[in-house]
Amino acid sequence: MASRTFLCFHHGKLILPFTTTKFIPSSKRPLKNLSFSSISCSLNTPQPTLEPKSKLGSPPNVIKILEQRGLLESVTNENLRLACSDQTAGPLKVYCGFDPTAESLHLGNLLGLIVLSWFQRCGHKAVALIGGATGRIGDPSGKSQERPELDLKSLEKNIVGIMDTINKILSKNANLGSQENSNFVILNNYDWWKEVRLLDFLKQVGRYARVGSMMSKESVKKRLESEQGMSYTEFTYQLLQGYDFLCLFKNESVSVQIGGSDQWGNITAGTELIRKILQAEGAYGLTFPLLLKSDGTKFGKSEDGAIWLSPSMLSPYKFYQYFFSVPDADVVRFLKILTFLSMEEINELESGMTGPGYVPNTAQQRLAEEITRFVHGEDGLIEALKATEALRPGSETKLDWKTIEGIAEDVPSCTLPYNQVVNLSIVDLSVCSGLFESKSAARRLLKQGGLYLNNNRVDNEIKRIEAEDIVDGKVLLLSAGKKNKVVVRIS
Repeated sequence: MASRTFLCFHHGKLILPFTTTKFIPSSKRPLKNLSFSSISCSLNTPQPTLEPKSKLGSPPNVIKILEQRGLLESVTNENLRLACSDQTAGPLKVYCGFDPTAESLHLGNLLGLIVLSWFQRCGHKAVALIGGATGRIGDPSGKSQERPELDLKSLEKNIVGIMDTINKILSKNANLGSQENSNFVILNNYDWWKEVRLLDFLKQVGRYARVGSMMSKESVKKRLESEQGMSYTEFTYQLLQGYDFLCLFKNESVSVQIGGSDQWGNITAGTELIRKILQAEGAYGLTFPLLLKSDGTKFGKSEDGAIWLSPSMLSPYKFYQYFFSVPDADVVRFLKILTFLSMEEINELESGMTGPGYVPNTAQQRLAEEITRFVHGEDGLIEALKATEALRPGSETKLDWKTIEGIAEDVPSCTLPYNQVVNLSIVDLSVCSGLFESKSAARRLLKQGGLYLNNNRVDNEIKRIEAEDIVDGKVLLLSAGKKNKVVVRIS
């Protein structure tokens, strides 16, 4: 069962909500232990009390940690530094929004979860806000054109997938803070938006929004200067996100909103509404830098598209390999930003990179291990390490059908009949499977020692496929060098 909250209106005013329940089929229910809460927003409800003062010692200042690790871009008020260490007010509640524009979060969303995790680790409480309402509009920040509209079925599917990922990641920090209760919760802003009427919103919120200020936001200016322009729907997005912050501040004591540097305009829209409508201080915004490579290009895209956090969209093996291939120029910075290793350990890894006897990719291996464990858990890391070792050309690890099939979605594959494969030359198989475009290219790499069958180097071009070569009677693995592979399924 799941609660659904409705706002009642009387003479144009928002009044207290009432809640009903709705049955959710088992296939769509959140995972066990999922911290999901439903709240409503009313500008007339009383201010909740603050969290009790921590009885433990002063926790580390999370702002200093973020600054030290390169995770702090800007804050709306320097008083946030003091608030993070103020034990008289209890732990802060900090939120980050995630619009369900896809079935999975991607690497660009990961920084928000990492910063939320740092707040958890420093004794504060994290709030992940799913944009069940704002996802129907689409944030124009950083976009050159309007996002395509999602149908309700896709939106609901995306919400379930994103909630699953967030719950798995934030629950890892559930016992790290100073609180006895859970230190994170997942909310959906559709719970307070679904019954809001346009006239009520314009009366209670719109009158406090200045058009000049809204147009000065960077995300708006860039779109207005483009050929695509900006729709009124997108223009109002910053007010919707601002109202989210107001609702959370008023009804849930959430005092900090975090986001990427491209969210600055949306975040300040919220702090301005809180100051004008509630006439309250103590609402803060914090932004972190976008994830960029040392050459200034965006990090988080592969040749195949986004780096997804859900294992159903990108296997732990391929996720691991993406970070394992990070260049030396970026690896130390990413260790600081994307992992929770101590600065001392990161500095040791950095020093080792220039020292004698350094094994190439040692720092990358540690980065890949830490971030894969954070996103996919210990089981996901073990799966990735096992596949990495087994699929390394020249590896003595015995291959099995399940290991090869585990990466089949991440590498090119084809299906050939048994009678066509057995007794076929390795050169012909390399071409008909698509590993090489020509026999001459296959022969050239074979002579250079770079052609492998089931991780075993092929030294003679007269080699023909035997029945014993077919792993478990089902598949073959061809490799050209270390990276290019083809899985050949036998029918």
